[in-house]
Amino acid sequence: MKRFLYLAGVVFSTIAISSCDEDTMTIGSSLTSDEDLVVNNASEYEALSRTIMADSVLSLTNTCYFGKVKDPETGADVTSEFTTQFHLLETTYIVPEEKIYNREDGRGVADSCDLILYLESPFLSANNLTAMKMRVHELAEPMVDGHRYYSNFDLREQELLRVDGLKKDKVFTYTNMTDSEDSRNATSYLNNVRITLNEPYTDVQGTTYNNYGTYLMRQYFDHPENFRNSYVFAHEVCPGFFFEVTDGWGFHAKVSDIGLRMYYSVDTDTAVVKGLLTLAGTKEVTQTTHVLNDKSILTSLVSESEHTYLKSPAGLFTEVTLPIKEIKQNHENDSLIASKIVFQRLNNQTFDDRELSIPSTILMLERDSLYTYFEHNNVPDNITSYTSSFNSSNSNCYTFSNISNLITELWRRHEEGMKADSNWESHHPNWNKVVLVPVKITTSSSSITNVENDMSLTSTRLVGGDTPIKISVIYSHFK
Repeated sequence: MKRFLYLAGVVFSTIAISSCDEDTMTIGSSLTSDEDLVVNNASEYEALSRTIMADSVLSLTNTCYFGKVKDPETGADVTSEFTTQFHLLETTYIVPEEKIYNREDGRGVADSCDLILYLESPFLSANNLTAMKMRVHELAEPMVDGHRYYSNFDLREQELLRVDGLKKDKVFTYTNMTDSEDSRNATSYLNNVRITLNEPYTDVQGTTYNNYGTYLMRQYFDHPENFRNSYVFAHEVCPGFFFEVTDGWGFHAKVSDIGLRMYYSVDTDTAVVKGLLTLAGTKEVTQTTHVLNDKSILTSLVSESEHTYLKSPAGLFTEVTLPIKEIKQNHENDSLIASKIVFQRLNNQTFDDRELSIPSTILMLERDSLYTYFEHNNVPDNITSYTSSFNSSNSNCYTFSNISNLITELWRRHEEGMKADSNWESHHPNWNKVVLVPVKITTSSSSITNVENDMSLTSTRLVGGDTPIKISVIYSHFK
């Protein structure tokens, strides 16, 4: 038994390190000798693939994206907009009102207020000075805590923007030219866009304040209980803001952090000092990204049969039909110990410095789990889901070194299902299908702790469609 385990480990390691174009058909025989207790043989089968439209993806992510660009591959516009609420810390604090230096009608007022978006990973650095225009809307009500929002959820269509609420337009560029060059060159500098909220603001009760910061300040003083946690704050004070693109294209960037800041002056009896209240849009509160894609162009790409596509955000996936029956039938007495499948990337046909980046990581998951997988916050278990990183060094491909557990599990379900229902296959048409999805992963101590849909701009073509994809397998059984 120990010899079997050792041999299986050697076979697995050999497959795992083999390159995209290596012939795996000889691996089994090369590892077997007459004295082994296990006989190995290798076979090769063909999987079929096609492009499917994502339509929408779960957009409750740790990172928002913002901007509008034209995909140079298709000429289609891709727009990303986002919504955020704000997180309150237990230490959220403003000095007593009598200590507020600036006053109006006997009450303290804020000096100013702003929203700040920290930006990184621009789509194209050459467009860092491209002028864009955004509009910030106040929400009429907060996003529902725990609700599964998808990337096609449009607050405008759902009439969730406050009609008479705060609206602020802002013309900006990725590079913040309002900050000095010395500031921007500092190692600690974080690129940002600042949206001031210093105009008079009228709340839902009809009370007008000199700026939005004073509204926050008065709410804190008059109703401190509404600042005890983020949920109450969103429902009683600030439902959140929606950021939409209203003009321009060529800018698209990751919004790494979001802040709502209120500035005020404090009378310490001996001096006047500055105070600051900062509330952050973080993963602890609801954040969603709304994606607009040209569906007509995506549909035309789906119909192409010479290859398949991967496109994000919320664009195109590759569906793969695995030859489960062919692999398992006539091998009832064999153990499937290794199975490797490689998805070769096709190089771009033309060079354009605006080309979208290649998805760095893709997830293979069951077709019928395409949405529930993300809703349940699943992570790869190397049984029914796997990840693969793009290998750009010498092979230009995504390799799944061993999906034997997946094949065995799908065959087990098939056999149990057919015993119970002769029409099981017709009731489960996707039983042998998986989907490749661009994802972002979070790791801790080399383990994957979170998987979410990639909402950045990526695109690539894969060998597939009319061209079958080879899947190499290795069986073993006792002599």
